[in-house]
Amino acid sequence: MIRVLILGGTGDAAELAARVDTIQGLEAITSLAGRTRKPSVPLGDLRVGGFGGVAGLASYLRVMEIDLLIDATHPFATQISCNAADAATEVRVPRLMLIRPPWQKVSGDRWIEVDSVEAAAASVANQVQRVFLTVGRQELAAFAHLEKIWFLMRMIDPPNDDALVPPGMILCDRGPFTLNNERQILIHHNIDTIVSKNSGGDATKPKIIAARELDVKVVMVNRPAIPPGEQVTDVDGALAWLFDKLHNYC
Repeated sequence: MIRVLILGGTGDAAELAARVDTIQGLEAITSLAGRTRKPSVPLGDLRVGGFGGVAGLASYLRVMEIDLLIDATHPFATQISCNAADAATEVRVPRLMLIRPPWQKVSGDRWIEVDSVEAAAASVANQVQRVFLTVGRQELAAFAHLEKIWFLMRMIDPPNDDALVPPGMILCDRGPFTLNNERQILIHHNIDTIVSKNSGGDATKPKIIAARELDVKVVMVNRPAIPPGEQVTDVDGALAWLFDKLHNYC
């Protein structure tokens, strides 16, 4: 039995775990960081919580006798991706990154591209009035000082009671979202600007399409750099990599 550790937290990771669960000779363990209070639970074995840095992850790979590592975390989860790269190198475990392609600007989009959430906050200061903020609850503090802007803040879990939160309304919801849903949100709340990370994928893309249709500006936070290594862009590519490794083990 070949044991695969999937660093998850994305829809792609959950789909990969479900499909690996049907493959004879492969055993998947999905690891979630534990930041979401009620995560979607993937098929197969599951662990929740951090590893304790590179040393902790390397130790886990050894103790659990992990044969293959697939990093299918969120494109902005840079710390765990860097830790995975270093730990896999240390333990000599083959590693693959499953990274969905970023959204691409097309004709009709009104994007302002920035390199950080802090830069996104600076770009809307004194420039807009009503913002659809979709960067996650852990990034709210960067906008808390913008008291003259009203924010509709969408996230999976509500912020902690002591969190710094900008003025506006909190909307707790989980994708995938429909185009009609996103269109209605923009119209109902009279949104003039969306602030979003360039996460890619289909689950939250409808808001970008709706913004294009309604001529709403989008402040798009570009992805951070990722560690080098083998990459695929979809679950099929990850499965092809796994089958190749499984053939080598056999």
